[in-house]
Amino acid sequence: MESVTFVNRKTREKIVEQIPSAGMLKFLYSSALGKASLQLLFKRKIVSSIGGWYMNSKGSKNKIENFIKEYNMDMSEYICPENGFSSFNDFFYRKIKPEARPIGDGVVSPADGKLLAFNTIKESNNFFIKGSEFTAKSFLKDETLAKKYENGAMVIIRLAPVDYHRFHMPASGEISESKLINGDYYSVSPLALKKSLEIFCENIREYSILKTSENGDILVSEVGATMVGSIIQTYKPNTKIEKGSEKGYFAFGGSTLVLFFEEGKVKLDEDLIENTKNGFETVVKMGEKIGI
Repeated sequence: MESVTFVNRKTREKIVEQIPSAGMLKFLYSSALGKASLQLLFKRKIVSSIGGWYMNSKGSKNKIENFIKEYNMDMSEYICPENGFSSFNDFFYRKIKPEARPIGDGVVSPADGKLLAFNTIKESNNFFIKGSEFTAKSFLKDETLAKKYENGAMVIIRLAPVDYHRFHMPASGEISESKLINGDYYSVSPLALKKSLEIFCENIREYSILKTSENGDILVSEVGATMVGSIIQTYKPNTKIEKGSEKGYFAFGGSTLVLFFEEGKVKLDEDLIENTKNGFETVVKMGEKIGI
């Protein structure tokens, strides 16, 4: 397996993450035959739909115990049904005990994962191998809305399959309805993203606007990927919500959250910016402060 290095925020230790199916990902995103296979099959909804069907089946329960052992998961953090989980997906989007994720000051991470922080969206193009330029306009498919965020900060949070897969509100405010942008189902593995951040502009995604009194209008987007069965929104649109309250969850697969901030409305924490400039993601937990 190929590896990626990230930073443990608390200890500042650099940790090597082994990427599952690295050989397959290199084949799909680097070779001519792999790229052809990607276009013809792997990016398509049917592959993820079949995977999602199996992960919702009773037969998939057999995978849970080995998954917990392989990743040495601390299940004491989670709410486990008395009779056990009904399927692997039921386990995958398990709920967490509130005390396991205290909500910090300022703007907080909406999810557990590995985070990249940029003072401006344009700076993100320096982190990845040169390809198509990533812009708010190409991501949102809305020129007027894009202008609102094009000079603002951006946060990307990558959720690995082992992570807690529910996502929450990064601040208190009034949340809009969620808008769907249809697209493909490319992998959002770091090995795929190294080729181009433009994958985010091609994958299926949803976004909502969180209107806050202190941090302006925060755009919260969920990005689907290969083997992500669904993006499920559980919040009530056009209502006032509290920071840390649940927004929704991803069904099986690796997934990503993207946050856009208006210019001058948030100052992201310096350690997150510095780690990103040095080429490293930072491990964060839902509810952990990421900016003011």
